[in-house]
Amino acid sequence: MSFQGVIGLLMAMLLSGCSLPFFSGYGANGQTREEFTRYVENVFKLQNSMTSQMMALAENDEKPKNIDALLQAEQRMQKQCEALNEYATLDSEGSSASLLLQRRVEQSAKDCETAAKNLQSLLAKP
Repeated sequence: MSFQGVIGLLMAMLLSGCSLPFFSGYGANGQTREEFTRYVENVFKLQNSMTSQMMALAENDEKPKNIDALLQAEQRMQKQCEALNEYATLDSEGSSASLLLQRRVEQSAKDCETAAKNLQSLLAKP
């Protein structure tokens, strides 16, 4: 996801959120726009890194003992990160994401991060 794409996402969220009197920030932690931009970018990078590690693992002849748990954790991560990946795909194609998709990204970013960190933890185990 490009930086401009993340900024576009956040600008749309800001515009839709300004009309809400209870608007208290972005994401699960009520972050500022800048903080949320950095956060989403870092979550996207973490998730991509975990996907790359799983791809490398698939190419390795020697599979870890916890391969089933790893595969399940990867599937959970892909599901939790679906909105973020959909947004990133649209952004890379130069297309605009709907406000609904932008909101889904905001709502799912924390769950995506949690799932990616869970997979990261499992990958660290021998």
